[in-house]
Amino acid sequence: MTDRPKLPQKVYTLLIEVGRNPGDGLPKGATGAALMCYASGIDEAEAVRETVAILKQADLAPLDVTGYGTLEERLAEGHDIADEERALMARAQKENSVIVAQMTPFFEGKK
Repeated sequence: MTDRPKLPQKVYTLLIEVGRNPGDGLPKGATGAALMCYASGIDEAEAVRETVAILKQADLAPLDVTGYGTLEERLAEGHDIADEERALMARAQKENSVIVAQMTPFFEGKK
């Protein structure tokens, strides 16, 4: 049996919109949230699958995912990436994990 070379993991920046679900832990009155995540994977599709699976395990209801690419891809597009953000990406790479860096709840405007 030959050992296949292990493909390198990359870290992808993902913005995931979630809706409401019982037990999701979102603030009372929120209609959903946006989560900025850094997720490792051999490609962006794997990073998205892993992130969605983890969010579902946390009783969140993923609705939409927007991928912003790897650190290198984002730099090539001219994104300004702070040291704190780079540190979270490095942690996701080292731990082969998904890190939720920021959660912004959505609220309907009341008139």
